[in-house]
Amino acid sequence: MCNETSNPGPFDTPPESWPTTWWHMLNDGRVQCYLCPRACKLKEGQRGLCFVRAREDDAVVLKTYGRSSGFCIDPIEKKPLNHFLPGTPVLSFGTAGCNLACTFCQNWDISKSREVDTLADQASPEAVARAAKKLGCRSVAFTYNDPVIFLEYAVDIARACHAEGVATVAVTAGYIEPGPRAEFFAHMDATNIDLKGFTERFYRRQAKGELAPVLDTLKYVRHETPCWLEITTLLIPGENDSTDDITAEVEWIGEHLGPDVPLHFSAFHPDYRMHDKTPTPHETLIRARQIALSAGLNYVYLGNVVDPGRESTHCPDCGHIVVGRNRYAITGFGIGGNGGCAACGRGIAGVFEPTAGTWGPRRQPVRFKDFRQASPST
Repeated sequence: MCNETSNPGPFDTPPESWPTTWWHMLNDGRVQCYLCPRACKLKEGQRGLCFVRAREDDAVVLKTYGRSSGFCIDPIEKKPLNHFLPGTPVLSFGTAGCNLACTFCQNWDISKSREVDTLADQASPEAVARAAKKLGCRSVAFTYNDPVIFLEYAVDIARACHAEGVATVAVTAGYIEPGPRAEFFAHMDATNIDLKGFTERFYRRQAKGELAPVLDTLKYVRHETPCWLEITTLLIPGENDSTDDITAEVEWIGEHLGPDVPLHFSAFHPDYRMHDKTPTPHETLIRARQIALSAGLNYVYLGNVVDPGRESTHCPDCGHIVVGRNRYAITGFGIGGNGGCAACGRGIAGVFEPTAGTWGPRRQPVRFKDFRQASPST
């Protein structure tokens, strides 16, 4: 059960602290946060491992509400989402911190940040929604660091976006407890969940977390919400790229989530605290994709490499390319008005429109000073 808190309302300058819900007081005087499986127990002034949730005045508050490490318009394919409004622009942003501690983090300068200076921009939920609509973005993505740790800010932005007809996207590791998970995903239209590996040993050693809660989140989103789901696994040489690990993962996905959930195998590059590994060979990605297709998964992609044939969406029945891609650019679109393959009529799982967007691979930074004081009608 969550604690009742009052919403402080709109702001011009983000508050230093924002009330949160998912915590309770322990008998020993500590406050326990139960947003995620870490269940951090905090004394006055302490912060959780995520860095952004802290104890103040016998409550847990969010320290990054209204603050961001920066806003940028991306192609939706960069999240990666290949079956959700292809070719459209998405307004992307993150904050700081993370509730996992991955040694191989590819966004470590943001997710591992413990510096307030990282949060270089600020925006109210209403300003984010207005900006997305004015800039022509079909969706807003909570990305770069994990949005579950700034749940209150993400949910308020989602409400404001939906009021403007803008969709919301969560790029997350899915490391969250059942109660807050239900609140969070009730406001998301699409998500890419990072399945980092498929053994508890890998999660313990390389992410300082657990696999089981992530699998629970995957099943919850797939079967208990209308949120569109895709999955990414970053393949790290010698860590999570064995045939046995990949086979176990794709067979689990097929059995528990079904064959139509898109799966992205992405190439690793040495970063953060894992510089002793080589970049993922292209052949490893190809092998993983073939294992997944042989296991019956219908939509399997390669990421962080240039491989148009394996980045594109093929009809599971006739093999026709229904969405052609080269990196983040749409090169062809063959999905009919009924959401099926234009060649054979087979239904293609996803959220599609009659035509693809034309944003392409551009990346456009956005500064929010022009949107903070805008009236709701602008």
